[in-house]
Amino acid sequence: MSQTKTALRLRAKEARSLLSPSQIAEYSAAIGRRLLDLLNGFETIMVYVSKVPEVDTGDLILDLNRRGVQVVVPIIERETCSLRLSYLPDPSVLVPSTFNVPEPLGHELPARPEDVQAVIIPMLAFDAKGDRLGYGAGYYDRFLCRYPHPIKIGIAFSCQQAESIPVEGNDVKMDYIVTENEIIRCSGRAAPQ
Repeated sequence: MSQTKTALRLRAKEARSLLSPSQIAEYSAAIGRRLLDLLNGFETIMVYVSKVPEVDTGDLILDLNRRGVQVVVPIIERETCSLRLSYLPDPSVLVPSTFNVPEPLGHELPARPEDVQAVIIPMLAFDAKGDRLGYGAGYYDRFLCRYPHPIKIGIAFSCQQAESIPVEGNDVKMDYIVTENEIIRCSGRAAPQ
């Protein structure tokens, strides 16, 4: 991992840590509203389950379920460095698991990656071109290299934006980035209507 990526991760974590819990709640709600508009018409959406202090996806998951959308969540498989997918019709079954990420362990409803139309991805840092930094383990990049068909939507707070993110061959670019302030279209790919 490059020193630049390490420095950008630290800067983004520091910027995010300065947000108060009420700001995180307010900004997460704004991001959720933008996402619901962007995702209108989708039937199967993969959404990461957030942990503090990430963009909170709890209400988004509930809203998508209420709309009748099939919500799919990732389950981290450390042994294979991959993501396993499960439908999540009931968020009350989530329990903290790998890296303290909430997962539906014991209540899994296996989902096929081929059925996912859009993926909501956590970002530690990002730039306006659609390049992102995650936490460094590469779970999403590996998943998206293997299953490139879904629309890729990264979400983060605007304070996590960098001027430029260094990219490597296995880094996957986002189609859209959503912050509390805007939706950035990073590719020529349009959201289905």
